[in-house]
Amino acid sequence: MLLRMSALLLRTLREEPADAEVPSHRLLLRAGYVRRAAPGGYTWLPLGKLVLDRVTAVVRDEMVAVGGQEVSFPALLPREPYDVSNRWTEYGDDIFTLKDRRGSDYLLAPTHEEMFTLLVQDITSSYRDFPVLLFQIQTKYRDEARPRGGLLRGREFLMKDAYSFTLSDDGLVETYESVRAAYQRAFTRLGLSHTIVSAMSGAMGGSASEEFLATADVGEDTFVGCTTCDYAANTEAVVTPAPPATTVSAPPLEVHDTPGTPTIASLVELANARALGGRTDWTAADTLKNVVVSVHRPGAEDELLVIGVPGDREVDLKRLDASLAPATATLFDDFAARPDLVKGYIGPQGSRARYLADPRVAPGTAWLTGANEPGRHAVNVVAGRDFTPDGTIEAAEVRAGDPCPACGTGSLTMRRGIEIGHIFQLGRRYTDAFKLEVPGVDGKLVRPTMGSYGIGVSRAVAAIAEQHHDERGLLWPDEVAPADVHVVAAGKNGQVEAALALADELVRAGLRVLVDDRPTVSAGVKFTDAELIGIARTVVIGRRLGEGYAEMRDRRSGERHDVLVTDIPGVITAALG
Repeated sequence: MLLRMSALLLRTLREEPADAEVPSHRLLLRAGYVRRAAPGGYTWLPLGKLVLDRVTAVVRDEMVAVGGQEVSFPALLPREPYDVSNRWTEYGDDIFTLKDRRGSDYLLAPTHEEMFTLLVQDITSSYRDFPVLLFQIQTKYRDEARPRGGLLRGREFLMKDAYSFTLSDDGLVETYESVRAAYQRAFTRLGLSHTIVSAMSGAMGGSASEEFLATADVGEDTFVGCTTCDYAANTEAVVTPAPPATTVSAPPLEVHDTPGTPTIASLVELANARALGGRTDWTAADTLKNVVVSVHRPGAEDELLVIGVPGDREVDLKRLDASLAPATATLFDDFAARPDLVKGYIGPQGSRARYLADPRVAPGTAWLTGANEPGRHAVNVVAGRDFTPDGTIEAAEVRAGDPCPACGTGSLTMRRGIEIGHIFQLGRRYTDAFKLEVPGVDGKLVRPTMGSYGIGVSRAVAAIAEQHHDERGLLWPDEVAPADVHVVAAGKNGQVEAALALADELVRAGLRVLVDDRPTVSAGVKFTDAELIGIARTVVIGRRLGEGYAEMRDRRSGERHDVLVTDIPGVITAALG
């Protein structure tokens, strides 16, 4: 492959794009890999399409290696299968829906569990047809409320989704582990430093769920690791160790006037000043904060829910949504419509709304909390004696230093990452919905169990850019770079012709070449563009051409040295292995 920049559809930018929020977005725009076409939608320019295709090839290669068979479904799908699975309703506003000229409902597919299940139902007829592992690499659509970060969160994106169908749970685990290992190999080939973390299944359903997170400061996912063991989890999946239940020994509940204390900080200050409950050592952790949220379930009326968490913690809405999925929650603010909920003074005792508490609010624990009256709080409010939650919920923020829920001896550290893959043990949610069954070995009908395995292919391009760049531009790993070598003609006087001749020789040696043969562009601009574009190996045809030498530059090490032009194909081929 030979790309001549004199004919390439490419425009690099000197200025930082005003709407670019993260390094990958900024550099992919500046280096001419993508252009914004619409909110959350990007056009892949020639260099970008080459990188995208390289990433796609690695993903495809590893899926085929573990027995995956590639198919391709339509993106425009009828409503009926999604009604059967109830996901037409569950997805709510997150999907694009439309009607055809006959008034029939369609959607632009966000995922294809239903269609894979129907395909297997249509084609298989016996236990002999299993196990099955199918995958596709296709554009998906989701109506993101706030598309941002360039390729990191868009409305239209390329995704590899795969589904396994096995006749036993043991078979599911075996396939799951096989695909899990394939993902590790794929991300290693792509040069992505990543961590596998426990995750929530969310709207996908199923039991076991793990995310592959590419480490990046701009990542939207926060995950934890343990200082002692190998535990790692998305914060949404962290399980809070509950204190042991204790026998109620606190004095009876007491209500005190606490005017002007709608916040935890003001309450603690007053409680210590007045020695409420005979104490002057109150802290925020001794208080019980009660947060009111409105829960939205697609197709149903909103529900009011009160969440109780220790007062030194905030409610993490992402964790709350993960616990409530497929429902979502927003903070409630229409307190005038609910006079029984006294803003700033809400307590769990006698609650008239459904009340869910943090696991730390264990039976026997005593709290300083609202008295459900303006300007009044109560002390010695004991869980299990003065109130009984309707259940527990993981909604409180996770913090560095929290105890590890796995080993109990280590503490949690916090990091950020970009989700590049997600795998699920789906179980039989979809085969149950569509009543997929086949005769087993003994002739009895068997219902297959499913696994689901996704990779955000276009998102992976952005994740690679986040991890592989410096202050001068991109720096692609060899496996995904748009070319193996970038040849730059630094000047005139036959240097362009020599650069093209070398490029032809490199192509004959089996290399992919980008050559800067632009006759009217200065050497300085060419060098700047080369660093911005980010191919690791640059060959400069310049001042020593008359002596038979060219300069080789290594973007990774910064090394520069002169090499005989005739030796360059062999040197680069050897470097690429």
